[in-house]
Amino acid sequence: MGFPFIVLMLPIWVLLLSHLSSAVAGNYGENFTNQLLISAQQDKAWLVSIRRQIHENPELRFEEYNTSDLIRRELDKLGIKYSYPVAKTGIVAQIGSGSRPIVALRADMDALPLQELVEWEHKSKIDGKMHACGHDVHTSMLLGAAKLLHQRKNKLKGTVRLLFQPAEESSAGASHMIKEGALGDSEAIFGMHIDHETPTGSIASLAGPVLAAVCFFHAKIEGRGGHAAIPHSTFDPILATSFAILALQQLISREVDPLHSQVLSVTYVRGGDAFNVIPSFVEFGGTLRSLTTEGLNQLQKRLKEVVKQQAAVHRCSAYVDMKEEEYPPCPALVNDDNLHLLVERVGKSLLGPENVREGKKVLAGEDFAFYQELIPGVMLSIGIRNEEKGAIYSPHSPHFFVDEDVLPIGAALHTSLAETYLNEHQHTLLQESL
Repeated sequence: MGFPFIVLMLPIWVLLLSHLSSAVAGNYGENFTNQLLISAQQDKAWLVSIRRQIHENPELRFEEYNTSDLIRRELDKLGIKYSYPVAKTGIVAQIGSGSRPIVALRADMDALPLQELVEWEHKSKIDGKMHACGHDVHTSMLLGAAKLLHQRKNKLKGTVRLLFQPAEESSAGASHMIKEGALGDSEAIFGMHIDHETPTGSIASLAGPVLAAVCFFHAKIEGRGGHAAIPHSTFDPILATSFAILALQQLISREVDPLHSQVLSVTYVRGGDAFNVIPSFVEFGGTLRSLTTEGLNQLQKRLKEVVKQQAAVHRCSAYVDMKEEEYPPCPALVNDDNLHLLVERVGKSLLGPENVREGKKVLAGEDFAFYQELIPGVMLSIGIRNEEKGAIYSPHSPHFFVDEDVLPIGAALHTSLAETYLNEHQHTLLQESL
């Protein structure tokens, strides 16, 4: 039955693939994108309300209980199933058939320990806490996508997992989500981050390394203190610390290939509080960053060696803590080439070719990279810049402000990325089965 059977089945195979290709191509059509944008715009008032509730009540890493409760209430109203708690305050919702292909969408929920200085009706109600990085926007956009995807659940050619993640800011919440099974059998993941340099209505994406591998460190150099009038009787930790900090700067200038982007920043020094006393110890610390995870590992190794050896030169001892328990090192964020191309296609269809830009490499960190270590993923930038509305300040600024017109755009973009991915990979599954 070999050859005749193949010949007989070939027209059916071609017909199926042709039909599916037409369906996939249709997803990039004007009707599909217009429908999504219209539906998302109809939800704008709801999205703004959600975002403002979250913004007024910011919660720090692993404390996002009220935020999580708000999300779960909305998911319950929509009739969307979810798992909770995941990584203490996180939520994983699922929409679709439950079968392959499976794609994940992620949003972070935590705020920053920062006092908001923007005077407006929905300013943070919690002193010393602020959504100054746009995570309230990310969460609202993903909730908007949940609503759109649920409305279209019968059209989904697979499964979408929605990850509402805690503790992106310095605590690697993504790694905790992964340990507790948040990804499930997801084959790819998309995330987006607000961008104050990109105008509202535009996005930016880049393939390859985009954000840095990041870690923090704390060092303590111990000597022997004494009166400043008799320094020869002391082992001066201030002198040792000074030499150590200067030597650390040479790690970048003399040991790293100039074409490899790395940063070593000492951000604090503490030691002594008297004019006439040499202290017994000095503490200092900061951050290491590299566009490759391997580069960060090497930088960590050399930092420990330099600090300890410089301390020894000055008859002191040193202890270096990389703060891995409290702030797990974050790998470099590397966007998948094929998913980046999908983002560009979907973005151009949804927003117009003129509103899809090339992204920039930045030595900031993003724990989305933990997901990318396991499955292909893309973190893209979505614009919020609007000078008329004062949306011009960078994240982590107390003056940070958002153009809320981004909310329906982000919800529609999340939805379009997920649905398009499923359609295209349903095509791949069919080819594999044949």
